[in-house]
Amino acid sequence: MTALVKKKLAITLLATVLAVALAAAALRSVRRPAPRPPMVEISQVPEVRFTMLSGETVAASELRGRPVLVSFWATYCGSCLNEMPRVVETYRKFAPRGYEVIAVAVSKDQPERVAEFAAAHSLPFKVVFDGDGSLARGFGNVRVTPSTFVIDREGRVLKRYVGDPPWGELHALLEGI
Repeated sequence: MTALVKKKLAITLLATVLAVALAAAALRSVRRPAPRPPMVEISQVPEVRFTMLSGETVAASELRGRPVLVSFWATYCGSCLNEMPRVVETYRKFAPRGYEVIAVAVSKDQPERVAEFAAAHSLPFKVVFDGDGSLARGFGNVRVTPSTFVIDREGRVLKRYVGDPPWGELHALLEGI
């Protein structure tokens, strides 16, 4: 190897090492988002107020005395949209017994899309938009949609499903309350 080739190789190597060092420094200086609060299991329904798309408000305490299913969902969530007909079917099956459903659209959704979806699919239950995320926080920092809570007549959370619930199990649970 000639002296000129060795010199060019050394400069290339030095430039590569310098570029890697600068890239590593840049990565260390990138602000990482604050860690999300962990999901928390809850045993009682939090004292929250649900504001329906219609403007009607209902406090969680006003729901005592009847079984309630609270479903966190989003219009951009494929699993949520796939399960919505099952939520409607479940509501229609159990509503004559006083069963209630509250479908809570998460804060990352768009209120117009939620309202359009609810109207287009004639959702027969209460639909809420959680604009500030307070309902998700109140229900143990819900971060995954769909997330479904089954609540008994005394306001106790009997079961939390993350993802599509096993519908046979869910119906059996509702039969018992």
